Amino acid sequence: MSGQSITDRIAAAQHSMTGSAISKAVCKATTHEVSGPKKKHLDYLIHCTNEMNVNVPQLADTLFERTTNSSWVVVFKALITTHHLMMYGNERFIQYLASRNTLFNLNNFLDKGALQGYDMSTFIRRYSRYLNEKALSYRLVAVDFTKMKRGIDGVMRTMNTEKLIKTLPIIQNQLDALLDFQANPNELTNGVINAAFMLLFKDSIRLFAAYNEGVINLLEKYFDMKKNQCKDALDIYKKFLYRMTKLSEFLKVAEQVGIDQGDIPDLTQAPSSLLEALEQHLASLEGKKTKELSADNRFEILQIQTIQHHSLRVCAPMPNLTSDLFDLQPAFVPAVQCTPISTVSNAWGGTAHSIHIHTSDHRYHVYCFTTLDH
Repeated sequence: MSGQSITDRIAAAQHSMTGSAISKAVCKATTHEVSGPKKKHLDYLIHCTNEMNVNVPQLADTLFERTTNSSWVVVFKALITTHHLMMYGNERFIQYLASRNTLFNLNNFLDKGALQGYDMSTFIRRYSRYLNEKALSYRLVAVDFTKMKRGIDGVMRTMNTEKLIKTLPIIQNQLDALLDFQANPNELTNGVINAAFMLLFKDSIRLFAAYNEGVINLLEKYFDMKKNQCKDALDIYKKFLYRMTKLSEFLKVAEQVGIDQGDIPDLTQAPSSLLEALEQHLASLEGKKTKELSADNRFEILQIQTIQHHSLRVCAPMPNLTSDLFDLQPAFVPAVQCTPISTVSNAWGGTAHSIHIHTSDHRYHVYCFTTLDH
């Protein structure tokens, strides 16, 4: 029990006396020790979520109780443990979280007494908001975006227009909450915040994969949409471009703190001519005069008639959600700044799709975004 405080030991002893193995495991996963929750305790709690005789609401409520602690270490580790169970536990765990009217109410949390208390309290508030948003997303669509089937026959690629326009803003909100964590490399200074960052990194990759595939589907349908749908779709696409920039900044932090560059996907921005074409099409539906595409733009985007998908051979497989690819307690060492690789990196099992969009007047061909196969 090295590193545990007297309070931790007393709490563990109390749970041992009452025979509550789950409460004891939660207590041990959320000690005052400044390191991420130990794997053996997380594995046990994951196992508990898969046991039908285990009371999942009681497990969740025990974690919620730990977030009422005054110590930033305990609260942060309770959030990390909750996030870990949302990712790797039985689905009924996140279902229960989504069914609650309130989850974490930590907007005013502040640990004034401990070393790093002020700084870490800021990240606790941001992290709790992301977990609230993740649970809300599940409540709204009854699916975890980070676990849905991907690819050409996946959920987001086969979704109809009306549902796409309703679903993509939900993904946007969840991604916004994740990117609002806003940790710089020099702020990832201990095993606790490092553990949270690693889980957020994993979620960001899978969440963006769903987001990206939804936008690809939206673009393929765009020129067949009604005017109001085009307005919504164009707004979604513009927001998507902004979030690509924000995610790129987040991934730069991941690279700087030592995450292997091969595990970080390349985000290939679509050419500006695509946005121009989308805007001109909407303007034509609204009866506005539109300028002709420039000769350079025509050469760039006018190519073939049918929608096809060309994939590049990849080397790195998509990590399994249940794998131990990332340690929860990494010793982050800022990586030496290296020269960016000029070729398209398709890490995480990604494929670079060639998206062809055609109307009665024009045929648009662009190499769009790096997508992630399931």
